[in-house]
Amino acid sequence: MMQNEIEIQPLSTRLERIAAVLRIAAWSSFAIQTGLAAASSVLLLLAISGRTFNQAIVAPPGVPGVAVTPTQATTPGLGIGMFWAVCGIFVLLFGIYLAFRLIRFSKRLRNPDPLIHPKRAKVMQVLRLAAMTGLAGMLLMILGTGTTIAVLLAKSVAQPQGVAIYDPNRIIRSLDVFVAAANTLGITAHFVGAIAALGVFYWLHRPSDPL
Repeated sequence: MMQNEIEIQPLSTRLERIAAVLRIAAWSSFAIQTGLAAASSVLLLLAISGRTFNQAIVAPPGVPGVAVTPTQATTPGLGIGMFWAVCGIFVLLFGIYLAFRLIRFSKRLRNPDPLIHPKRAKVMQVLRLAAMTGLAGMLLMILGTGTTIAVLLAKSVAQPQGVAIYDPNRIIRSLDVFVAAANTLGITAHFVGAIAALGVFYWLHRPSDPL
């Protein structure tokens, strides 16, 4: 009887340690990804709404007899960066859901009933899926960031000295920069999710920490 108690106690200690590590990693990933997803979504909504509201800006009256070209309120090519940002945010929402599942797994591991504990294969599967989701989301956001920066760089290079005074169409607006910022925040969020999942995955993969 005493021998069985000695054998059970180390297993219980290991499970408590695994539950603690999983809880810390999952909560950290969940909180950081949620905050960055909210910030990225706000920036993207501001960029989209500003782009919509400024679709038709009437140019000021010019000199009589001289044709005046209406001001273009949008930056050509920037919509592609917005598209990748939206796709990345949807993938990020799925990553947040996976982090929440890992939080539930950590709670079940702290339950004294062994029948409630999640299977090792299930935990590893969710961790692997979370890591793949983070990597896929980073790829989408990197595409969005690269596209946006390329558009803004081309607009900046094509802008001669003093063009801001004479041609408002070539001005780099704050709303244009919001798209790049939204993609950058998304990359950070996906990076946190992927690192947290990979870290716990390889830590649990050690034979000395069975689940």
